[in-house]
Amino acid sequence: MMRIVDVISAIPTLLYVILLMVVMGSGMMPIIVALSITYWLSMARLVRGQVLGLKEQEFVLAAQSLGATTSRIMFRHLIPNMMGPIMVSATMQIPSAIFTEAFLSFVGLGVSAPQASWGSLCNDALLTYMTYPYQLFLPAFAISITILAFNLFSDGLRDALDPKQRK
Repeated sequence: MMRIVDVISAIPTLLYVILLMVVMGSGMMPIIVALSITYWLSMARLVRGQVLGLKEQEFVLAAQSLGATTSRIMFRHLIPNMMGPIMVSATMQIPSAIFTEAFLSFVGLGVSAPQASWGSLCNDALLTYMTYPYQLFLPAFAISITILAFNLFSDGLRDALDPKQRK
């Protein structure tokens, strides 16, 4: 399974998303499907690394020596210890997904006309940005502030959930 992840990871994610959007068409649901198909790769790599690291810890050996089943070790010991890095990684991927959706909408592969997207608003404002620059700068500013907010939130979450930084 990880070899498949390695092969898929060799090609940039944005290329996969663009190809999937061309095949599936534009709209909100195809964007969600395309991002879901491509964004699980880094999460799978992270989860595998966490499991491989945690299964060598002493508390897993202690639980095994006490006779705990594999499912009990997984649900009571491994998953709670992995949740911090998984939540941080998920919140770090949200800004990337927002920017990917805005880019797809900007180039015309995103949501259709009745629905609004920051990328489509920026694309519409390109025709009149010399006369009405705020029509371009306001959606671009909103994208930037939202991405910055999610990045700061994920940094704070990482600091709060990292057991190695606790004193």
